[in-house]
Amino acid sequence: MTAAHPLRRFLLLGGVTALCAWTLIPIALLALGALGGRDFVTRWPKSLSAGDFSLDTLRGFLAIDGVWAATWVSVQAAFLCMAIALLLGVPAGYALARFRFRGAGAYRVLILMTRAFPVAILALPLTVGFIRLGVYDTPFGVALLHAVLATPFATLVCASLFQGIPAELEEAAWVFGCSRFTGFVKVVLPLALPGIAAASIFAFVLSWNEVFAASVLTVRHRTLTAYLLSVLSESPLHLQFAGGLILIVPSILFIFLVRRRLFAMWGIGNR
Repeated sequence: MTAAHPLRRFLLLGGVTALCAWTLIPIALLALGALGGRDFVTRWPKSLSAGDFSLDTLRGFLAIDGVWAATWVSVQAAFLCMAIALLLGVPAGYALARFRFRGAGAYRVLILMTRAFPVAILALPLTVGFIRLGVYDTPFGVALLHAVLATPFATLVCASLFQGIPAELEEAAWVFGCSRFTGFVKVVLPLALPGIAAASIFAFVLSWNEVFAASVLTVRHRTLTAYLLSVLSESPLHLQFAGGLILIVPSILFIFLVRRRLFAMWGIGNR
């Protein structure tokens, strides 16, 4: 038993180290390519001296006509997607967790099956439908489709969260005069916020990084990913690195802002 403990600790640390390297090394290489400029990208072996790095490539990328407008469209679409996914997913997850009805298991499977439909097949009918509804080439139209992709995950995550919160807490709130809605808001919702934060991160990142639907549903008001797909495909490699770095920075910042909720979900105290 004693000999197994160091081995288990070694395997755990090794797994965590490998996972961190798998995640951070591509980001580090992307940042080096964006900050190093044209010469750094093509040079071998690489040099990591401070004089090799500057913000000129990022400034050049941000100076490209249309980048800021596309960024604003992406921000709008991502926050709208997050809001729609949570507005639909939280009540749906609560209903799945608290109410017993025939076919609940099949309903969960159907929720997952919505992710099985490839967006490419639905692109043409969605485009026609969005044009008729007047939401084609708008941030709301992009967010609406992204919310369709994010809501199933938000629903199932919230259902698991609410199942882990004892129903007796709500019943105690009812005894003290709360309605079902006020009991949910005052008792259940604060306990579920860490998981809801995780669902919101998924919705935000999905919308921010999605490119196919955004390319199909926008023409003049493109999201940043769709805009970069059309602009950077023939651009120099160092500008492509800069575009990739700009794309991941908002997601990292958003995760940083809600990190305390995520820490609470895993039982880690606020730092």
